[in-house]
Amino acid sequence: MKAAAAALAGCLVCCAATGQVATASPERGRSLLLQRQDTGCVLCHQIPGLPVGGALGPSLHGLAQRSTLAQAREQVADARRFNPQTIMPAYLSTEGLHNVATSYRGQTILNPQELEDILSYLFQPSLATP
Repeated sequence: MKAAAAALAGCLVCCAATGQVATASPERGRSLLLQRQDTGCVLCHQIPGLPVGGALGPSLHGLAQRSTLAQAREQVADARRFNPQTIMPAYLSTEGLHNVATSYRGQTILNPQELEDILSYLFQPSLATP
């Protein structure tokens, strides 16, 4: 699992260095968080600044007080590193997934840019207090 975390960190650094990850956009992040079909975030989480949200996962209100940006990045990328029994999707990993539809095999739910956009929304100073 540590190797996977190191690979993810390397990927994000590499993507940023090569220009593959543009400046993170809170607006794009908000849009992604609201996409029930594509990301599903609002199906499970209460999210600051959004009018809808589920209660299956923890509230994301005050996330910046409970987590660093790096910790949140790793959690969203693949929560199985922290809790192998989690029901949260591995948003930036394809390792160890089973019964994946043929058309989705080898694809991640998010790309590095989308992950950074989501985090830029969740870690905005205006959303810092629960």
